[in-house]
Parts: sequence; C-alpha cells; structure tokens
Amino acid sequence: MNKFNKNKKNRKKNKKIYIMQKDCDNSQQYNISDGLEILKKMKKAKFIESVDVAINLGIDTRKSDQNIRSSVVLPHGIGRNIQVAVFAQGENIKLAKDAGADIVGLEDLCNKIKIEKYLPDVIIASSDVMPLINKLGPILGPKGLMPNIKMGTISNNISESVKKAKLGQIRYKNDKNGIIHATIGKINFDTSYLRENLETLILSIKHVKPYTHKGTYIKKINISTTMGKSVTIDQNSI
Repeated sequence: MNKFNKNKKNRKKNKKIYIMQKDCDNSQQYNISDGLEILKKMKKAKFIESVDVAINLGIDTRKSDQNIRSSVVLPHGIGRNIQVAVFAQGENIKLAKDAGADIVGLEDLCNKIKIEKYLPDVIIASSDVMPLINKLGPILGPKGLMPNIKMGTISNNISESVKKAKLGQIRYKNDKNGIIHATIGKINFDTSYLRENLETLILSIKHVKPYTHKGTYIKKINISTTMGKSVTIDQNSI
C-alpha cells in the first residue's frame, strides 16, 4: 500500500471514529430505546451487523452455585436461520424431522461430526442417547455445543426443543469474569423488536438469579453492533 492510499484509509477510519464519538457519550447511561437508536446511527459497516449485549453480573464465579447457565426464546429471533442437529432414535426421529430439525441421526451423525468436522448452531439430544454423545465431549465441549439439561438441549420433548431452537432460542452462560455475552438480533430490526428481545433476555437472567447471591446482581448492561462502539444502558429503562 502506497503512502497516499494509507493516508486515505486512515482518514476514513478517523472519520468513522469521530462520528461514533459524536453520537455516543461513554460517561452516560442511555434509555434502552435511545441507546438502540444510537447504535443504528453509528452503523457504518456495509453488511447487516448483529446487535450484541454484554451483561456484567455481580456473581462470584469461583462459586459453582453462582454461575449462570440457561436459555430463553427471544420473541423476534436473532435474524438468521438456526441449523439444528438432533441425536435421536425410535419415534423421536420423526418428531425431530417434523419439528424442523436440519439433520437427525445417531452413529452417522457422530461420524459426520468426528470425520467431516460438521458443527451446527445447536445440538439437541434425547436423554436415552447421551452415552453415545458423551464420547464427543472433547469436540463439542470447547464449542459450547455439548447437550446440557440446564440449556434445554437434553430433552425428552424433542419436538418442542427443536421448535424453540428454530424460533430463536438463545443459550447463555457467564464467562470467568461474570459477564454474559449474547446476540439479540440484527441492526436492521425495528427498535421495538430489539428492545423486546433484550427485555426478555434480562427477565430470564433475573429468573435464574442464584439464591446464594447477595448484593447487586446486574451491575452493567452494554449493547453494541458487530463493528461498532458499545453503549451503556440505564437499567431503570428496562
């Protein structure tokens, strides 16, 4: 890259940063609707960005009974098709396919994951086939795809679980710093849709508050787009 093109690229980058700083004050907490509108104003990427949320919890992650792990169906989905794979046998095979699962299998699905490196967005399994799936732990575990009862991906109601996943059910858990990261939609969603999705997620997180926790549970909520700056949301507006 020659000096002229490099300087031109830097000017464009600096202009984007200036626009973002002008639209958003880091020291301020915004009403949820205003915050979402600011994200829309700051959108500069040429693709349709996702809207992400980071929720800082006041939990002690060193205590196993305070770690959060759950799922929730967002009323307006997250703006993309969710690919669902199901491990099942017997009548659950038909139930899964009728509910909209993208792929259903057992040994063949295991081989597809191990040999072909196939990784869908969600893996659901009936409890009776878990002994087989446990062998996939080293592959699925690090990817967060291992079926889990708390996440609703080990299920005895395969049809309902698949339908929820296809509708936009998201699975969330806190990281080692006590922060939950999740996607609540696309930047081209109506503001009211994004707000309802975020409020649904917050209510779900409040619902699974550890009974041993004392003090402030939700400390901070930040929203951002894939390529954009984050905006702090006033919890009183939710």
